[in-house]
Amino acid sequence: MSKVEIKHLTKIFGKRPKAALKMVKQNKSKNEIVEKTGSTVGVYDINMSIEEGEIFVIMGLSGSGKSTLIRLLNRLIEPTDGQLFIDGQEITNLTKKQMLSIRRKKMSMVFQNFGLFPHRTLLENTEFGLEIQGVPKAQRRQRAEQALDNAQLLSFKDQYPNQLSGGMQQRVGLARALTNDPDILLMDEAFSALDPLVRGQMQDELLDLQANVQKTIIFITHDLNEALRIGDHIAIMKDGQLQQVGTGEEILTNPANDYVKTFVGDVDRTKVLTADSIMIPALTSNISVDGPTVALRKMSAEEVSGVVAVNRHRQFVGYLSSEAAVSARREKLPLADVVVEMPTVKPDTLISDIMPIIYDAQTPVAIIDDDNRLRGVIIRGAVLKALADTEGDSDDNA
Repeated sequence: MSKVEIKHLTKIFGKRPKAALKMVKQNKSKNEIVEKTGSTVGVYDINMSIEEGEIFVIMGLSGSGKSTLIRLLNRLIEPTDGQLFIDGQEITNLTKKQMLSIRRKKMSMVFQNFGLFPHRTLLENTEFGLEIQGVPKAQRRQRAEQALDNAQLLSFKDQYPNQLSGGMQQRVGLARALTNDPDILLMDEAFSALDPLVRGQMQDELLDLQANVQKTIIFITHDLNEALRIGDHIAIMKDGQLQQVGTGEEILTNPANDYVKTFVGDVDRTKVLTADSIMIPALTSNISVDGPTVALRKMSAEEVSGVVAVNRHRQFVGYLSSEAAVSARREKLPLADVVVEMPTVKPDTLISDIMPIIYDAQTPVAIIDDDNRLRGVIIRGAVLKALADTEGDSDDNA
């Protein structure tokens, strides 16, 4: 079951929502709809599922509806139509009191402007949500201190927000949101106000934090590089409508339409695409069973000068060249004695990180998983093709 399920969610701002909806269905532009009806399309007919424990990024340019959508999820903005479900429970029909309880206990929000109280210390800011819930002082202090400790800010607990850098203030905002131990964390352009260096550090800290706490995080951004860096799935919006949902690699390699293709066109794909996107099946020799003659026959049949050596469990051993196999046959040696080392990477290694490895390599590069099992190989030509595709995209966008 999905953690969050969104069905046909629509929000029209203005007094003539029905007329505006009719024009949306006729594919009229947002400007035309405003001129004719005086109503603005916030979001229209959004359908998507968000899985438990993932970072789900919603992105788009200014006016795309992404910030409206995240406020619809906790009903800070009431939908015009559609349904919202959390853990299978519909929340679009809950009372304001019931929604208040959900916002306090089940979901928290982190804003771009940090939202810290200047007259409260970091500790007092962090425990504020628990305070308004009536949690006893000793208990809320303990939980707030734990959240600050997780954010590596416990030693600053008695300082005030104006004594901290922007990055540290945002970490306090994140710690405060997590103090309630919410299932869902909503982050609206949370890092946009930070300078690039601090922003990158915050992205890393969010990923580290997520590895420990495993919350469902819904993250709004207009920055594609940020989305690709942190997102398990990415939704791209335009004029209040959903254009595509997928992994970063799916969106880059198979854009749903011309808008998405243009939107992702300036990304350096070598810094996003990974080893498993360009690997090819490996010709292997099971050296627990094969002798030199069998290995050489495989090479001859496929017209190659070497194979990847594996054991009977298909675990990676090394590289076996034709010269080594000939030598083993002549000297009556087992293949294990003539296998040599071969560079390896994990499936999620970026192409940009593979380039210096394969540049110096005398063999292909083996892709192995966490159990040392062979997934495939990368040859120099595949990396060069990825580079050529990136350069071609840049030329197309020039």
